[in-house]
Amino acid sequence: MKLDLKALAFACSILWGSVVFLVTWWVIILDGASGDPTWLGQIYRGYSISVGGSFIGLAWGLVDGLIGGAVLAWLYNRFAKSTA
Repeated sequence: MKLDLKALAFACSILWGSVVFLVTWWVIILDGASGDPTWLGQIYRGYSISVGGSFIGLAWGLVDGLIGGAVLAWLYNRFAKSTA
């Protein structure tokens, strides 16, 4: 079975972007916006626990998920061929 590279990349992009966005808002609702640096802020430039940071995290998450999903599908298709 071969994975559709574009479909998986797009699905991972939407999933990871929305997770970063929603978790940021969850933290804002529970603890309030702090703007403090986080471990995710060290990876995603400009990200913080704030309203603006949630949209920056969304953008980074979309890009990161797209690349990660594409690499995952490509690797799967590559190794699935060699074992068949």
